[in-house]
Amino acid sequence: MKDSSAANIGKFTDPAKTATGQERASVRLNRLETLWFNTGTLCNITCANCYINSSPTNDALVYISAREVSGFLDQLASGEARRCEIGFTGGEPFMNPQMIALAETALTRGHQVLILTNAMQPMMRPKVKAGLVDLAARFGDRLTLRVSLDHHGAARHDAERGSGSFERTLKGMDWLTAQGIRMTVAGRSLWHEDAATARAGYAALFAARGYDIDAFDPGQTLLFPEMDLNVEVPEITTACWDILKKSPDTVMCASSRMVVKRRGARLPTVVACTLLPYDPQFDLGETLAAADRPVALNHPHCAKFCVLGGASCSA
Repeated sequence: MKDSSAANIGKFTDPAKTATGQERASVRLNRLETLWFNTGTLCNITCANCYINSSPTNDALVYISAREVSGFLDQLASGEARRCEIGFTGGEPFMNPQMIALAETALTRGHQVLILTNAMQPMMRPKVKAGLVDLAARFGDRLTLRVSLDHHGAARHDAERGSGSFERTLKGMDWLTAQGIRMTVAGRSLWHEDAATARAGYAALFAARGYDIDAFDPGQTLLFPEMDLNVEVPEITTACWDILKKSPDTVMCASSRMVVKRRGARLPTVVACTLLPYDPQFDLGETLAAADRPVALNHPHCAKFCVLGGASCSA
């Protein structure tokens, strides 16, 4: 992830006030619709701009275990959000040797499961493929894999993820399609390409490959704004909700939380957002009950991705 303090110097320092002294907006958790688990930051590739700095060597967030996931699902079962979407993100989730067990743990409890993946080598190992086929046979469309396909063309996708990665991802998507495993796509809003053009490009690709994905449905083809800390963004004040004609209930931290396990930590912890696993001000405690409190929008990602970009990692 590109990082520079110069672009937003003086901003995002006080959780209560903006740089101009206005009251900073905050968001309360009014419903837990998606509980995310970060499976670990290790990844089989290094992208040009990864918001979580995943790579083959970054294990700042270590592999979470099925036992630890089960403990948080126990907490869900005793609360109001007994059934919600369980999302797994990384890193590359299929680097975690327990990924199939993690998904099975959530599926057997009746949850919807969403796994974010680049659909490359870690997913294509024989044992993982056999596990996915088994889960799909038992749980059907309650299992969804969201594949990271940054662009509908090879050149731009490979510029982000490395030479040949586009074709390797399509090979994985071909296999998922052949198995009848439900699949969606996450792309990026880059290259000054408007959304209509991008979606038309994805639609042509999906039709040519026989993928059952609607490129014009934002729930099936998500186009995420780029998160570049070199770009100046405005701070979000309480007045912005009326100015922008938006509700804080639409922001991701109003309906989701993420569980991470940091290297050296005894226990996993809950953070406010999938985008901010490293910033200590977004640590909310070791239980879901402790994490049920307002989140100050005190980071550029809060403004650029969630409020102004209108994006969410959930489906």
